[in-house]
Amino acid sequence: MEEGEGLCEIARLPEELLSAAISRASPRDACHAAAVSPAFRAAADSDAVWASFLPRDLPDLADGELSPAPASKKELFLRLSDGPYLLSDRLMSMWLDRETGAKCYMLSARSLVIIWGDTPHYWRWIPLTDSRFAEGAELIDVCWLEIRGRIHSKMLSPNSTYAAYMVFKIADEFYGLDAPFQEASVSLGGRGSTKIVCVQSYDSEDEEVPENYWPMSIGPLLRRRARRRDRRLVLDEDVTVPQKRTDEWMELEMGEFINEEGEDGEVCFSLMETKGGNWKRGLIVQGIEIRLKKSG
Repeated sequence: MEEGEGLCEIARLPEELLSAAISRASPRDACHAAAVSPAFRAAADSDAVWASFLPRDLPDLADGELSPAPASKKELFLRLSDGPYLLSDRLMSMWLDRETGAKCYMLSARSLVIIWGDTPHYWRWIPLTDSRFAEGAELIDVCWLEIRGRIHSKMLSPNSTYAAYMVFKIADEFYGLDAPFQEASVSLGGRGSTKIVCVQSYDSEDEEVPENYWPMSIGPLLRRRARRRDRRLVLDEDVTVPQKRTDEWMELEMGEFINEEGEDGEVCFSLMETKGGNWKRGLIVQGIEIRLKKSG
């Protein structure tokens, strides 16, 4: 039998059988199947197929987030995968991974535990114009940096490997964010990991070092007398550094974890530097993002 003849025979199957077969594939495969023939398109675009890709326990979104309402399950999936969308408390956002349908989230700075976060002398809350969240936290001056967050594993998709990312910017005036290095940790149940990170580093030969960059934080009384150093901070291979995102924010991977089937506990994550006693300034926190970990 020729390949084209075999395809025609498959297309003669009832739409219900085609839909059942396509729903066992992935959202990407369903989109490819829709381009095969009109019969495949009808099955691949059906609500039965796309309902199988949508999580059954979608969280409640804030009013107006999906207005106007999607006309089909496929449209709902595609719009959710184009997120993020604010949840009802407007302190978290979510979206779906387009390739798998896994749920992903961002916790706003307001939903995190930031030590001294409500003390204006140490932190201040600023409006954000380039975020789904209304405000972020800007570090004014602390020698004890501690940011913690948590999310229940039931909110995430089972049998999925996730990673947590601190999403932030560096203010025009900053110091003390490069050394000592910080510790980032992620844990779920009795399993956890800790890594050494550096939220502010200049290790690229093409990257310009700002005039107010001080590679080592010094005492507050001597800051005005500090001079820019020309040498760059040398990082070991096991120190994780931030990456620039397409939305112009920076992200720093804090660690990864596997959310297994039946997992029932809290995922906890933290970013800390509390041992050096060095004063720090200029970190602007949007939140912590929990999304599917991509291989490679």
